[in-house]
Amino acid sequence: MKNEKQGVSRRKFIGTAALAGAGIGLGGSRLFAGPALIKSPGLSASVINGVQLGVITYSFRSMPDQSAEATLQYVKDCGINAVELMGDPAESFAGKPENPVDFRRYFGLRRAQRDGELTADQQREFADLQAQSEAYNKEVAAWREQTSMEPFQKLRQMYADAGVSIYAFKPRAFGMDNTDAEIDWGIRAAKALGASHVTLEHPDNDAHTLKLGKMGAKHGIFVAYHGHEQQTPTFWDTALKQSTFNALNLDLGHYVAAGNAEPLAIMRDKFYRIRSMHLKDRQKPANGKGNVVWGSGDTPIREALQLMKNNQYEFPGTIELEYDIPEGSNAITEVRKCLDFCREALS
Repeated sequence: MKNEKQGVSRRKFIGTAALAGAGIGLGGSRLFAGPALIKSPGLSASVINGVQLGVITYSFRSMPDQSAEATLQYVKDCGINAVELMGDPAESFAGKPENPVDFRRYFGLRRAQRDGELTADQQREFADLQAQSEAYNKEVAAWREQTSMEPFQKLRQMYADAGVSIYAFKPRAFGMDNTDAEIDWGIRAAKALGASHVTLEHPDNDAHTLKLGKMGAKHGIFVAYHGHEQQTPTFWDTALKQSTFNALNLDLGHYVAAGNAEPLAIMRDKFYRIRSMHLKDRQKPANGKGNVVWGSGDTPIREALQLMKNNQYEFPGTIELEYDIPEGSNAITEVRKCLDFCREALS
């Protein structure tokens, strides 16, 4: 372990030296290492032996109330003090127009279309939902252009007063179909919320990641790219070379389901560019790629957490509840179980 820690120190030096060469001085290796441990006055149960555990609020998508206030209560009920905040609760708090589109139905039909399984009636329904979605997106873009940062500052304070910090923000504002004004607005909103980075699905477009990196640098906010089964050890390399403000939102479970043989290696190799890491348990391709209850799949969650502890990696591990919730349970109970799993792994 001593040799591994020495390797970490060397890699931190390399990352810092690269920044110095680029003329960027933002506190040494912390530019890449991820947010420091969240200092919240109330809850500390999700900082375990020096490892910050958080939760993406997407985990509570099955709960009946999706408001920012209800979401905060879910997080508190889980005993967690830091979050990756999805866009909808925050933007609804700020007064975003109500969405008329049934997105569960929309995405279900989109998957069916991709698989070539739409009936004629479903094709017409999908076309109607697409038209509704396009009209709504234009309405939201106009709303964003005239909405100030004050509601997001208030939301940040509300969460802080409850002992919960927001380390990442994930609105639907950073796609290639969003305007530059929307992207800039989303990054400024993240800053108003106190986040160190925004997260989004990797767009698989080099020009777009170049633009996002530049726009993030303008406000000092990192742009962390998420991936699914397209993740490989080199998946992020182009974006990382484009800008020091481009980063990883690694998903360890999807990384395993993609068939990568050594999932811990990417943590060791790119820890200083990881801003946060999603935790879930998925199976290898040979075992079906299932999204399963923690501890029953092939994702080395325990080993990853121990690596974070032993090497003092500062990026948060983000609990993401994606396995099917058992009958009689709910998202809060299952997220608590995931946190207990982490606690046991780090004890």
